[in-house]
Amino acid sequence: MAWRINRLSLFSFLLLWIPVLALAYGKEKKRVELFLTASQAELIGKKIWENESGGKVSGLLAWNVGEDFASLGICHFIWYPAGKKGPFEESFPRFLEFALENGAKLPRWLTPQSNCPWSTRTVFYAAEGGRQMEELKLFLLDTIPLQIQFAILKLKNALPKMLALSPANEKKKVEENFILLSQSPRGVYALVDYVNFKGDGTWPTERYKGKGWGLLQVLEEMDGGDPIDAFCQAAENVLKRRVKNAPPSRHEERWLAGWINRIETYRH
Repeated sequence: MAWRINRLSLFSFLLLWIPVLALAYGKEKKRVELFLTASQAELIGKKIWENESGGKVSGLLAWNVGEDFASLGICHFIWYPAGKKGPFEESFPRFLEFALENGAKLPRWLTPQSNCPWSTRTVFYAAEGGRQMEELKLFLLDTIPLQIQFAILKLKNALPKMLALSPANEKKKVEENFILLSQSPRGVYALVDYVNFKGDGTWPTERYKGKGWGLLQVLEEMDGGDPIDAFCQAAENVLKRRVKNAPPSRHEERWLAGWINRIETYRH
C-alpha cells in the first residue's frame, strides 16, 4: 500500500541520518558501524508495520485483547492510561519527544506528558471516528518516517545499555553476536525489529521469574552457526521461556505462534 506522508518526507529525514550508524560505547569509545541506506531503512519500516498490523492504516491505532495499554504507530508504541503503569516500557511518550525535536506538530491536546485518554480497550474502540482519535491517526500517518528513524535509533541506543548490564563473562559474546548480525541487511532488520518488538532486555520490570526476553537475552542465548539461524532459534527459545514463566492469568501462550511466525521473517 502507498504511505500517506504529507508534512514529513521520508528521504529528507533518512538520507541525512542513515548511511552510517556509528555506535560508540564504553571507556575506550569502541565503535560498531551499521551501514543502512535510506531504501533499506524504509523497507525495515514497512516490514515492522507488516509484522505489527499487516501494514494496515487501522493498525496504527490498536489495543490488544488482554493488555492494559494502547499500541500506536507502525511499531505499536506502548501508551498507558492514567493510573495503569505496567511492567512494560512505555515508548509512545518518548516517541512524542523525538517527534517534537524533529519538527513534527502534535495535536493540541497531545504532549509527551499526556496519558492515554482512553481508559480501557472498550472505551478506546468506542472512540473510533471521534475528533481525538482522528487527529491521532493523522499524526501517526504523517510521522511514519520519524517512526522508522526512532525505531532504528532505539537499536543505536541499545548496545551500550546491553553491554553495561551484561555479566563480565557474557559481554564479549553479546558484542560479537551484535556485530555478526549488523553485517547484513537481514541481520540489521532482525536487530531493529526485535528491539522494537520485545525491547532491549535491560528494563528491570520486563522479567518473569527473573528472566528477561529482550534483545540482550537473545544475543546471550545464541549458539554458533549461521548468525540469522542462531538468532532466530535463540529468540524462539527466549520467548517460549517467557510464556512458560508468565503469570497464568495472562495466557501468553495465545501469542506465541504469532511471535514465532514474526521471527521466521528474519530468515527471508
